[in-house]
Parts: sequence; structure tokens; C-alpha cells
Amino acid sequence: KEVFVAGIMQHIEEAGIHSGDSACCLPPISIKQKLITEIERQTKKLALALNVKGFMNIQFAIKDDEIYVIEVNPRASRTVPFVSKAKGIPLAKIASRVMAGEKLSKFNLKNKNKNMYAVKEAVFPFNKFPNVDVLLGPEMKSTGEVMGIDENFGLSFAKSQMACGNELPVSGTAFISVKDKDKKNALNFAKKLKGLNFKLCATSGTAKYLNSNGINCKKINKVREGSPHIVESLNEKNIELVINTTEGTKSISDSYSLRRSALVNKIPYCTSLAAANACIQAIDSLKNYEIKVKAIQEL
Repeated sequence: KEVFVAGIMQHIEEAGIHSGDSACCLPPISIKQKLITEIERQTKKLALALNVKGFMNIQFAIKDDEIYVIEVNPRASRTVPFVSKAKGIPLAKIASRVMAGEKLSKFNLKNKNKNMYAVKEAVFPFNKFPNVDVLLGPEMKSTGEVMGIDENFGLSFAKSQMACGNELPVSGTAFISVKDKDKKNALNFAKKLKGLNFKLCATSGTAKYLNSNGINCKKINKVREGSPHIVESLNEKNIELVINTTEGTKSISDSYSLRRSALVNKIPYCTSLAAANACIQAIDSLKNYEIKVKAIQEL
């Protein structure tokens, strides 16, 4: 008879990446309020129509302000402990008691606004498997997850990266190599990185595009173009951040060695524009704010 929406989490990766592998933020960081309200309305209608008692999780996608349902699961998901910690509500305990016959109204649940951003980041075992590519897709590859919390989204994302061993740089050289349809967005990222005092280098196509748009960027060879090339620079620790988006079998194969070298040398890498945007926000916050720590019980 009643539905309590415990949390709406926004994935940082776009649709097509397994939900277990995508970083996500609670509350949402860039979804319009009218869409959040509509997601809550649709969630309640679905829960009542399906006659669920206990937990239910739904994955939605938004495109051009249209909401689509990807899947509805009448069960808990791996994010229940994350939402419980972020909200300070023992969700599993309450859902279990509801399933055993108690009424949801008894628990007087309210969505408290803590003015905090909680970021979940996936932990991957790529360094244990020498021939695995770090590109993400619909098959889940992560083996765990960590959490960062702060009043500032950039800092909460930065904390989540520290927790999973992917500490972000605040200076140095950023390497950018993106597919053609991402070049316009890469220009915005390049401007932001320049504003944060990063030097830039890129493969020929991306470097040409950035330089022609007034962004000073050094060209660096792909591996197949010969020495000195990108993998050598990564191995020599001359690069602090990698942004690499790719598509097509040949392009993915050609860029495999650079992603692998970034992983082996513990250099943070982004394989989607959404992840790159979050990383740049985090770097900006690290340069402008002090990191503070609290016990989760204090929140």
C-alpha cells in the first residue's frame, strides 16, 4: 500500500556500462528536478502495480528529457548497503521486517537531506590479469566498490578515487586521445585542464583539433607510428592523467597497449567522457578545497 523511495542514484558512466561497473552519485548531480520527481512517481506506480513487498530496484535511462525503463528487479541490489550508509537508514533490516508482515508506515521513514554527496566507485581486478583490457561494457568486471562522501561533489569523487587506488593528480601532463564524435567535448576538457595548469599532449588527430582551436597541445606518436610513442612516455612516468575514448575493433586494438600501460604504471585513466568530466571536477576541487574527514556515524 505504501512505497518509500530510499534513494535515486545517478550513474556517472553512460548507459551501456554495467551498473556494477559505473561510478554513481547519490543524490543525482545533473538530473533536472522535474525528471527526479517523475522518476519517483513512476517508481511508486511500478512498485504498487507489481505488488512487491520488501525491496525493489529499477534502472532508468534518460535521453532528451524522456525517461525509459531499462529493467525492474523485485529484489535488493548490491547498492543497498551503499544507500543505507549514505542515508543513515538500516534499509535491509526494515525491508526484511516488511517482508515478514510488518507495515512500512510503522517505520516513519523520511528522506533526510544531509547536504552530502555520496559517490560509489567500482574496484577492478585488472592488474591481476595481464591480458585484460580496461574498457568497460555490458559485462560486469568489478570485484568490489568503495565510497566517498563530502559536501562537495568533486571532493567526494576524489575521495572515492583515492579509496580504490586511483589517486588523481593536481598537476603535470594530461594525455588526450578521443574518437571523432568526442572531439568537441574534449576541447572543453582541454580548456579546463589548461586552466588547472596542466600541460597537454595528444595523438595526431586530437592534437591537430585542439591546436586548431587555440589550445596548445604537443603531438605524441601512437605505438604503431614509432618511437618516441605514448606507451614509452607512460612507462617513463611523464604523463599523470589519460583520457582515451575509442570505438571500432581496429581502434580499440591499437589503443589497448596505452590503457594497459596506464594501469600498470598506476596512472589514472578515463575511458569515457562522463568519467573524464567527473575527474576534472575532482581535480578542480582538490586544488581549491581542503580534504576533511569524518566518521560515518557523525554524518
